[in-house]
Formats: sequence, C-alpha cells, structure tokens
Amino acid sequence: MPKNTEYNIDKDMENQINDEAGQMNTDNVVNDDQNFAENGLPMDNAGEVIGEVEVTDPAEAHKTEVAELKDKYLRLYADFENFRRRTAKEKLEMLSVASADVIKAVLPIVDDFERAKVSFDSSTEIEALKEGVDLIYTKLYKALEAKGLKPMQSKGEVFDAELHESIAQFPAPSDDLKGKVIDEIEKGYFLNEKVIRYAKVIVGA
Repeated sequence: MPKNTEYNIDKDMENQINDEAGQMNTDNVVNDDQNFAENGLPMDNAGEVIGEVEVTDPAEAHKTEVAELKDKYLRLYADFENFRRRTAKEKLEMLSVASADVIKAVLPIVDDFERAKVSFDSSTEIEALKEGVDLIYTKLYKALEAKGLKPMQSKGEVFDAELHESIAQFPAPSDDLKGKVIDEIEKGYFLNEKVIRYAKVIVGA
C-alpha cells in the first residue's frame, strides 16, 4: 500500500475521532443551556428540577388575606362583647354591694326610730324624747358620713351654678351679699367629693 494512502487513512480516522468528540461536547453544552433556560433553575442528573418557583394567583392571595382579616375581626369583636358584658355585670354587682352596705349601716337607726315611736306613746317627758331624737339623728348622720356623705356649706358663699340651684332672688340686706347665697332652702350634699344633690338657695340681688 502506498505511503500516501496510509497517511490519508490515518488522517481520516483522526479527523473522525475529533469530530465525534467535538459533537459530544457541543451536545452537553446545549443540554446544559436548555436545563437552565426552561425555568431558570438547575436540574440534577436525572433531569429533575432542583428547586421550583411557586406561582401564586393574586386573586387567591387576596381572598386568603381577606378571610384571615375577617377571622381576626370576628375574634376581636367577640372578645369585646365578652368584656362589655363582664364589665356591666361587675358594675351591677358593685352597686348592689354598695346599696347593701348602706342599708346595713342604716338598719340599727331604723331600730332606734321604732323604739322612739313606742316611747312617744308611753312617755310624757318631752325633754327626754327630744334628747332621744337628737341622739338618733346624730347616729344616722355619722353612719352616712362614714359612707362618704358630706354636707355642702352654702349660706354666705358666692352663688355657684356648679353647686347651687337658685329658686329665688331677694334684695341683698347688704352690698357685700349681692350675688351671694342669703338663705338655704334645701341643703346640698357631696358623696366622696361628688355632688349628689344641689343646694336650693335664695340669692341676693
């Protein structure tokens, strides 16, 4: 066989091997590019996507958010209603207890009045009866005072619409009494520093 023929055969085989190797490398590059191009994420050797981007429908996301907010609102509303009912119940219980305390304090004085009424029918000593009534009055006043009751001093004071209720105006006996209380028809009272009854007064004009 001529030398040039052998040389040509060797060259042809070498070129064929190089072409196959180049084609294999090109195929690998194309496949790698395609793996990344489809979803932007790498794939393993088995062709499975290593990670996926979760696609969420905006409408569904809004529905879920609205449902969560509605649930929170209903829970908050229920808690508020429970709090309101509990507070109202506690307030009624406090008023009931306060009333019971006052009644308990006054009951002994009621007993004293009943005994005094019996004495009125059987006793002729007026001074003793008057003294007994004064003692009962003092006892009642102290019992109420212990509960926070305090009388209002109005006579001679400047008229104050926050404390006094004017029922009449008379000419002031002196200039320094003009605009002041010259007489008290009904005494006013505080309960724990809060006005519970306004004093009915006559004001000097």
